[in-house]
Amino acid sequence: MLRKTLLALAIASALAACGKSDTAPGASASASASASASDKSAAAPKLLIAPEDLLTVQSNALASGPVITGSIQPERRADLRAEVGAVVVQVLKENGEAVKKGDLLVRLDETSIRDALNSADEATRAAQQSLEQTERMYQRQKTLLGSGMVSTQAMEDAETRRNNAASDLAAAKARSVSARQQLTRTSVRAPFDGIVSERKVSNGDTAAIGKELIKVIDPTSMRFEGLVSADKIGIVKVGQPVLFSVNGYPGQNFNGKVKRVDPAANAVTRQVEVLVEFAGNKEPRVAGLYAEGHVESATSSALMLPASAMVQAGDNNYAWRIQSGPSGAKLVKANLTIGTRDERTGLWQVNSGLTSGDMVVRVPGATFKDGQKVELSVPKTVASATSATSANKGN
Repeated sequence: MLRKTLLALAIASALAACGKSDTAPGASASASASASASDKSAAAPKLLIAPEDLLTVQSNALASGPVITGSIQPERRADLRAEVGAVVVQVLKENGEAVKKGDLLVRLDETSIRDALNSADEATRAAQQSLEQTERMYQRQKTLLGSGMVSTQAMEDAETRRNNAASDLAAAKARSVSARQQLTRTSVRAPFDGIVSERKVSNGDTAAIGKELIKVIDPTSMRFEGLVSADKIGIVKVGQPVLFSVNGYPGQNFNGKVKRVDPAANAVTRQVEVLVEFAGNKEPRVAGLYAEGHVESATSSALMLPASAMVQAGDNNYAWRIQSGPSGAKLVKANLTIGTRDERTGLWQVNSGLTSGDMVVRVPGATFKDGQKVELSVPKTVASATSATSANKGN
């Protein structure tokens, strides 16, 4: 009996010892995890931001107006065509070459025209001699009529022959002038200073009257020939500023001013032509480039934000705003509703999500967290000045 009692006590003691050993490790692990989480939360560093990394949201002027599309074209352009039918003997200028007013561009064959001119000159000289002869005859008949030696009929016949000779001389002179003009038209010359934009013929081509020979443009007279939708033309006025971009000049914006509004819309497209002259010294030198912009017919005040301060996530945009409170400053994710972009400044219109005076991070980082604590750093120069002031006060 005693042996059984001692065995029971031994088993009970062993079970008690096992229970203590099983519960102690679990309790220790739970306490360790809780302490680790607490230490991690306490050790999380604040985000240090310098004042130059922040910007204040402000209202700026936003220009708006109808869209204008078109191309860059020179105001001074000449499409030179053949005024006489002849063979092209020589083309002296190529595409892109600069020319001065009066420079010879194309020479046409003048052989037949020069022959016609020589024939007309000979006819003029013959008519001149005939007129001189008939004039002498007329004066002689007039003298004889005064002395009664010829009849009035003979004197009138002499006058008629003289008048006919004068008419023949005038006609011969006209033919001579016409042939000389035709001869000058075999030499095609530049009408103004510019460059050759398009060469249409080559040596040996037959140029009929009206055939295109060569085109000359003045690159200093470029303008924007645009089109505006007819339903927006009522707000377009002469003198309004125009901001537009030109294909071939990426990243550049050009300023212009409405010079003329066409009084009639196109019957097919229902668009109205608007001529825009360049404002300033910057303008393209190449004709035919596509251009697109806006006529700044109205100006409104709107909150503006640079693209660098915004983060795009799919179709959503947001910015990181600095919110101050009793416990300090922290980052707040502000969802934005974006409007139009101001081409002059590159800023985007903010319709909602921010208010005037809000402080946002100028260039947000990828590791920012909503609610993260923020500490504004003091520039070294300011800190040094503060330390020196404190030292002086202490002395």
